Amino acid sequence: MTDANGTGSHGAARRVAVVQAAPVAFNTARTLEKVSDLASDAARAGARLTLFPEAFISAYPRGLGFGAVVGSRTATGREQFRLYWESAIDVPGPDTEHLSRIARANQIHLVIGVIERDGGTLYCTVLFFGPDGRYLGRHRKLMPTASERLIWGFGDGSTLPVLQTDIGRVGAVICWENYMPLLRTAMYAKGVEIYCAPTADGRDTWLPTMQHIALEGRCFVLSSNQFARRRDYPPEYETAFGDEPDTVLSRGGSCIIGPLGQILAGPDFTGEAILTADIDLGEIARARLDFDAVGHYARPDVFQLHVDETSRTAVSFRNTTPSEGASLTVPDTAGVT
Repeated sequence: MTDANGTGSHGAARRVAVVQAAPVAFNTARTLEKVSDLASDAARAGARLTLFPEAFISAYPRGLGFGAVVGSRTATGREQFRLYWESAIDVPGPDTEHLSRIARANQIHLVIGVIERDGGTLYCTVLFFGPDGRYLGRHRKLMPTASERLIWGFGDGSTLPVLQTDIGRVGAVICWENYMPLLRTAMYAKGVEIYCAPTADGRDTWLPTMQHIALEGRCFVLSSNQFARRRDYPPEYETAFGDEPDTVLSRGGSCIIGPLGQILAGPDFTGEAILTADIDLGEIARARLDFDAVGHYARPDVFQLHVDETSRTAVSFRNTTPSEGASLTVPDTAGVT
């Protein structure tokens, strides 16, 4: 357990936590049990908000190729995708209800990366829950990176929330979305104060990226990555990164950064951990004395950003009144909300 104090003189400090751990890959039920245990550990450490890594439920399939090359897919790869699809979760659904109970039992704001199943498509998603267990919203990753595009769909502008909570304005940007300057600008314009960055990136370059975003947005940045070894995946799992049980597939690097780029906790590369820091939102106002990216340091006469937050669906249905004598077939929508 790592603690760091970031308390300022304005207002009460709020303790936040980032979880660095591995799920029980492709086993949703056991992973939910682990989420419950880790959330309880964070709550006992005094955390009021706890962030879990990208794709914590059910897995970040690092090194898995799903049998795909340009121009060809294999039956084995299709079966691997079926198993991955079956370990994803529905939103809403029984697994999200389980997460809601975890948040309520520990009285924490729970922010967690999941693989969301919607029809035949998977999305890399972050879910938000309040300390009373209420489901507050979700963010679907707008731009899966590289081979992620084979297995994950693209989010749209309808899931870019910044949520007003009793500990500050909370939003999430996933992994390499953080390299999209226009997305970051949209989050700053929504007033994000606790900027959550669940990730699968453990490179040395990730820490300075998080410091840059904290400085640019004048916000607190929380980044959570998995620490996972080969043994955290099933024995039959095919990965290009080695089969020795102790081989590290994801090395962590989780951290908490203050609004002037100061490191409040982490980065940790040693193993599973819960990192905490006490944050004072007054530090944000102090930091904005000399920089506000979407305020006094902006030049709207030269640069403007337009954000489309409408939901984009492949198929839409419009109800029309049939002409006299025409027949109308009404679909069975019982149980559909």
